[in-house]
Amino acid sequence: MQHSLYPRPLGRILVTGGASGLGEAVASAVEEAGGSPGVIDLDVSSLSGRWPARAADVSDRSAVERAVSELAEELGGIDGVVTAAGIDRCGRLEDVDATEWERVIGVNLLGTVSTVRAALPHIERAHGRVVTVASSLALRALPEATAYCASKFGVLGFSRALAAETAGRLGVTTLIPAGMRTRFFDDRPEQYRPGPDAQLNEPSDVARSVVFALQQPPHCEVRELVICPEQEPSWP
Repeated sequence: MQHSLYPRPLGRILVTGGASGLGEAVASAVEEAGGSPGVIDLDVSSLSGRWPARAADVSDRSAVERAVSELAEELGGIDGVVTAAGIDRCGRLEDVDATEWERVIGVNLLGTVSTVRAALPHIERAHGRVVTVASSLALRALPEATAYCASKFGVLGFSRALAAETAGRLGVTTLIPAGMRTRFFDDRPEQYRPGPDAQLNEPSDVARSVVFALQQPPHCEVRELVICPEQEPSWP
């Protein structure tokens, strides 16, 4: 049954980071709306075969290309991609290990690019859609977040350029979410975790916005979509 304001079927949607957090919420929302999710994540064992999935580090371009190819074959094609995989390393620039700082760029920015590049021929054939996941920190900068801000500003710039480059061939939407109630913050030092009164969204609510973007009618574009809590203090 189609649960949508629009009749466009979702089809086969590839979701990176789809084993947890926002990515898992997106895959669930896609399935609930009648689509067929496929997942790429570093560890997909928690899915227990729930959806077609491949384990891959999105910062490894060759691994991403292989995973996308295998999932495209298993799903019978790819109609859309949602790049939800992401990590963070907080701290002053001089305090964050250089390898860890660069890994944030590798996962958040280069992982987005590699996934989109590998899936592009499939999406173009379907006149489908790419949904990249940026962040409210793609619009505003915070101290001790240089790696994350750099990566998400980069995702926003990449997405805008991709939209201009592929106009008329496929759709590109940049999701710009504020903080969500996920395990994303679990590996941070205590001072970088949201406090008990933090304004955070449920990932399932944000995921419905992704489905909304994916189901826009042909030739109608949602280029950027900011999703934040009702009392989000950082917006606008």
